[in-house]
Amino acid sequence: MKEQLRKEQALDYHANGRPGKIEVIPTKDAKTQRDLSLAYSPGVAEPCKEIFRDVEEVYKYTAKGNLVGVISNGTAVLGLGNIGPDASKPVMEGKAVLFKIFSDIDVFDIEINETDPDKFIQIVLALEPTFGGINLEDIKAPECFYIEKQLRQKMKIPVMHDDQHGTAIISSAALLNALELQKKNIETAKFVVSGAGAAAMSCVLLYKSLGARAENFTLFDKDGVLHSLRTDLDDDRKQFAVSATPEMTLASAMKDADVFLGLSVGNVVSPEMIKSMAANPIVFAMANPDPEISYDAATAARNDVIMATGRSDYPNQVNNVLGFPFIFRGALDVRATQINEEMKLAAVRALADLAKSAVPDIVNLAYNEKTISFGKEYIIPKPLDPRLLATVAPAVALAAMESGVAKKGIQDWDAYKEELNHRLGLDNQLLRVIGNKARLDPKRLVFADADNWKVLKAAQIVFDEKVAYPILLGDEAKIKSIAAANGIDLEGLTILDPRSDEQEENRKRYSQLYFAKRQRKGINEYEAEKAMYDRNYFGCMMVDTGDADAMISGLTKNYPDTIRPALQIIGTEDGVKKIAGMYLLITKKGPLFLADTTVNFNPTAEELADITDLVAREVHNFNLTPRIALLSYSNFGSSDSPEAKIMSEARKLIKKRNPSLIVDGEMQASVAFNPKILKDSYPFSELVNHDVNTLIFPNLAAGNIAYNLLKEVGNADAIGPILLGLKKPVHVLQLGSSVRSIYNMALVAVIDAQMKSKIKGGEHAGKI
Repeated sequence: MKEQLRKEQALDYHANGRPGKIEVIPTKDAKTQRDLSLAYSPGVAEPCKEIFRDVEEVYKYTAKGNLVGVISNGTAVLGLGNIGPDASKPVMEGKAVLFKIFSDIDVFDIEINETDPDKFIQIVLALEPTFGGINLEDIKAPECFYIEKQLRQKMKIPVMHDDQHGTAIISSAALLNALELQKKNIETAKFVVSGAGAAAMSCVLLYKSLGARAENFTLFDKDGVLHSLRTDLDDDRKQFAVSATPEMTLASAMKDADVFLGLSVGNVVSPEMIKSMAANPIVFAMANPDPEISYDAATAARNDVIMATGRSDYPNQVNNVLGFPFIFRGALDVRATQINEEMKLAAVRALADLAKSAVPDIVNLAYNEKTISFGKEYIIPKPLDPRLLATVAPAVALAAMESGVAKKGIQDWDAYKEELNHRLGLDNQLLRVIGNKARLDPKRLVFADADNWKVLKAAQIVFDEKVAYPILLGDEAKIKSIAAANGIDLEGLTILDPRSDEQEENRKRYSQLYFAKRQRKGINEYEAEKAMYDRNYFGCMMVDTGDADAMISGLTKNYPDTIRPALQIIGTEDGVKKIAGMYLLITKKGPLFLADTTVNFNPTAEELADITDLVAREVHNFNLTPRIALLSYSNFGSSDSPEAKIMSEARKLIKKRNPSLIVDGEMQASVAFNPKILKDSYPFSELVNHDVNTLIFPNLAAGNIAYNLLKEVGNADAIGPILLGLKKPVHVLQLGSSVRSIYNMALVAVIDAQMKSKIKGGEHAGKI
């Protein structure tokens, strides 16, 4: 059932909306007739003539310099084999996505219906004018070696077959650090390798470049050990052929070996074979999805082993995404004519060194760890480490320059690193981080609108992703019927019907507590009892009493009806006079927090200061530093209207309360997001040299309108409204929210519950 659901989710992901995973968008305005005349005829003739005069100008006037071709014939797709060019296209589109999100490199994926290596080479050669670099992908051995070698010799742009070199580069970085930790010397270390295909051969050749000796390797392929009597070995493999008899087995070879490298098939190594290795062994079992020996089996066999796999669910994942985006970024930025050995080794050393440096909190949060540090379970950086781009790309670029293959130099390395960080925005990993932060301490999460297929789907994903323990409120038969009709698996999820006889005791208990809270505020005992049949009131009482940790609602009710029970039952935090509503937008420039967008219509200066305090605290909960703009139609006193003065007065109050907070205004939104105007015209502003990530609006109308415009016209992902100031977390969905929005809101609710439980000394979070 679970496998079928995963299949359906994967197919839906690729098919829903615009099919596939990538699109092409223009980078210049093309709205007016003038724009079109510049983009195409007659204006386009001018850059054409410049390029014809000097072909190097193609990098100035076209996208070539930031464009990589991901090219395959689908003959060796990882885990799937020879499935052909059409079936390989989703993989190539996926590679394009990784290039873009990790290094801001644009990609055209090209699937070629040709298995003849010479014809394949001719096709790719003819494409050279289009691309700044070529990433060859999923081409079977031995053709891949010949194809890459020929293309590297004949093309004047960088070419890399990532299946070979990506694994080699990442595993080499891991190997250097593992050898250091195990106090072994690469020149004397004895290697046993299971596999002699493209990736394995690239690994051993790169290890040799790092100092390993060919005579210390013993390699095995499907025909057994590579020995000197075999006649089917090419020159690269011959140098690693041993003089031993053909009867040598993997088990006998591993006795007293220092390093095992697996790039073959799963489950070919036993715990006994691990036990037979030398003291302090290193085991890289990288077959996917099943390694040559599992992480648990290897580490159970002996406690002195350092283990790495290709899997993300264990420490030390050898993942190619640690390499190719950043290697190509560095190569493109200096217009390298090739990716040579020096550049690969520079990437190896940059990755190895990065693993030894202090790990940022955002990485610890992303991987459910408190303190990741260099050691047996952390020998290579994590793929979500935001420092990778500005660490590996400069190292590769410098190596290209020093080895003479760069056609463009970099003078100011600090400025280059800053540019790299700005390409993606270091904050833009926020959703991945908060997802992993939620998994660190899952909470019991009430879904009040559980008789809706979107809520059930989101709850199932929440449970499968281990970010929360869902509690579904509603009629059990109806919920199960909706789930069955939509292929939703409710196994492991709790269903409670507030109207059922089973909940009579809880209704009575909750109504008495509610009556005690509201008996002098217009509620009589009968009304208190009746309210507990309402899922919003019942759910809020669950959160208030500690029977649950958080609640989300509002998919099918209007905002006031959803928020009222939370205010009446849970109430505000100590010192908070009014709650506020905030939206989080995930934009191309990074996350953007907007408030107040849902609650306070026309706040006073003091109320705006209160709202800013609440928002700043919430932004800190996301592990970000708030950089706040107080918005108006006025810039720093350019208008003396009451509306402008309120924002100015709010800033004075905010700074008085919290002098270290980065906040300024009143200011126009265009000024807040234009660092040049700020620096040139308002150099006194606290926001100079600080990218704004938080906007405070003068009234609800402005905030709500801006939020909806950014969401719809700006195509930003939205999470919210996030309620700020309640004692315990209750969050309200928008009418008609998507499954993705509900899931994102669930993440926020769980993190909110985590923070509030810490403040109160830690409450139990388990499944009821």
